[in-house]
Amino acid sequence: MFIGEYTHNLDSKNRITMPSKFRDGFGETFIITKGLDGCLTAYKMDQWEVLLSKLEQLPTTKRESRLYVRGITSKATECQFDSQGRIQIPTYLITEADLVKQCVFVGVGSHVEIWSKERWEEYYKVASDSFEEIAESLTDFLK
Repeated sequence: MFIGEYTHNLDSKNRITMPSKFRDGFGETFIITKGLDGCLTAYKMDQWEVLLSKLEQLPTTKRESRLYVRGITSKATECQFDSQGRIQIPTYLITEADLVKQCVFVGVGSHVEIWSKERWEEYYKVASDSFEEIAESLTDFLK
């Protein structure tokens, strides 16, 4: 399970150290792809395979299904840690998430999100302003 928030710097070679608390939860190889709300999402391989299996069940006759499946799979890349616990993020994903220098790793239970610090702060401010309202709307679902 991934929880917490950690800030790390992206270097000039597009490498970044994943927090050790998160690194321990990933295997040797994992997937990073385009996420929602302007971030990247990192999945353990077994979770990625479950997600792919679910995506394959979406109706290909629906345009939204095709767009989503193409969006998430075309941007996916396999990653491995180097000897210093760093990952190299491809340029197209750095552009996708507007990563510059400071990046925020956010544990979201089953996966990890990677945000530009600025984008995360903007997103979290809006989200935290409506946190209680959202919690109330999810009450029935959380029972």
